[in-house]
Amino acid sequence: MQTATATLEQRRTPRPRADALRNRERIVTAAREMFVEHGPEVPLDDVARRAGVGNATVYRNFPDRDALVREVVCSVMDRTARAAELALAETGDAFEALERFVHASADERISALCPMVSSTFDQHHPDLEAARERVERLVAEVMDRAKAAGQLRDDVGVGDLMIAAAQLSRPPAGTGCVSADRFVHRHLQLFLDGLRAPARSALPGAAVTVEDLRRPCDQ
Repeated sequence: MQTATATLEQRRTPRPRADALRNRERIVTAAREMFVEHGPEVPLDDVARRAGVGNATVYRNFPDRDALVREVVCSVMDRTARAAELALAETGDAFEALERFVHASADERISALCPMVSSTFDQHHPDLEAARERVERLVAEVMDRAKAAGQLRDDVGVGDLMIAAAQLSRPPAGTGCVSADRFVHRHLQLFLDGLRAPARSALPGAAVTVEDLRRPCDQ
């Protein structure tokens, strides 16, 4: 359980000095912005310039590109998980908590960053698995609470929500179509309204689970 709840701070041991920590955060923030804009192959020298640090500082924190991409994806998942935790703690209305989480995930551009996982490095790295499991657990908790309140239709699963939210909050990294961002929250809200109970129609097939998402395409 401790591994599944690892956070960005817990991955950093021993804890660096305050200035070193600030530099690391600046690098991760700059990399996140540039990966969304240009994809994961953006030159690390460009990341260093945007972060306002030297190249040596980037490589001292992240020995290779995979390490930086992984940290960016994990940090986004951590912030998304915190958004779910806040929604659960602060919102009395279960469906409103679900809405807040979905819109916060879109703001993090998680749909643009997560495809980098399968294309650049080991999907089973312990940091990545811990961050992913934390998000999945919290999404399930948010959805279960909305279902228990009779606000969320029963025939949708965590996988359904994750697929639709990812598809609707694209374009992914490197497309250059960031102007489409202005439509994201509008279309997500249309989707969320379709999740409300009582359902107006029966969905074909079965609810999509997290296990379904991880199953190889040929199975």
